[in-house]
Amino acid sequence: MSLELIVNPAAGGGRAGRALPEVRAALDELGLEYRVELTRDLEHARALARAAAESGATAVAFGGDGLIGAVAGEVSRQGGVLGLLPGGRGNDFARMLGIPLKPGPACAVLRDGREAALDLGVVDGQTFIGIASCGFDSDANRIANETRLIRGHLVYAYGMLRALAGWRPASFTLELDGGEPRTFRGYSVAAANSRYYGGGMMIAPGASLTDGQLEIVLIHDVPRWRYLLLAPTVFRGAHVNQPTVEVIRAATARISASRPFTIYADGDPVAELPVTVGVKPRAVRVLVP
Repeated sequence: MSLELIVNPAAGGGRAGRALPEVRAALDELGLEYRVELTRDLEHARALARAAAESGATAVAFGGDGLIGAVAGEVSRQGGVLGLLPGGRGNDFARMLGIPLKPGPACAVLRDGREAALDLGVVDGQTFIGIASCGFDSDANRIANETRLIRGHLVYAYGMLRALAGWRPASFTLELDGGEPRTFRGYSVAAANSRYYGGGMMIAPGASLTDGQLEIVLIHDVPRWRYLLLAPTVFRGAHVNQPTVEVIRAATARISASRPFTIYADGDPVAELPVTVGVKPRAVRVLVP
């Protein structure tokens, strides 16, 4: 098996770049054939993934969830196989799949893992692997992405606290599976293909990567102090038991809002509302433990 490592050396505040020598050593010890390509941006990563799939190599995304989502979309279009090595700040997709965070055990999955056909999310034609969200999450993600002083998954907590200080509720309108529009006032809409985002927040505890559905999680309006108390429960998925949190299952969701928001998918800005979010069932083959 030949591997094409598509590496974002700046991911996770440089975590992927610092871990690359250890990854190389682990791959050598496992006797795997590989080549390393450093990405300039996500479009470059897609081009590298396309070339890898066309050559018959396994495209291995080594970076954050945004890189994995970009590579996964291209691998899916080419009918190739995706591998991944956690190298970002949150590593939420690796968490969902049970892939170890340490380089040695993660590399072993590339040799010993099995192929699983997994769903991909789509926002206006652009693929993602985890969660697409907007509203309060738009502000929190923007702040987290702009922050340089805080590293690791704590940057998401920082982004949330900073966003909460200036937050004003908005009205969101959804059309689910082509049904009648419904409007609610609140904080955010998350369309979840996977369970986790933001470095371990289990925003959608019932989400599955193989059911051809999204979990649409709506956070209704509450005072900011109550939202702050609710936030820690997200790490164990207990927030869905609150009356201000609503979970709906759908294959497509058209989302608009009363004021402009950017929708973020896998932690990266994707499009401006209104958008249509959907799912491509069993669209990509991934090496999993």
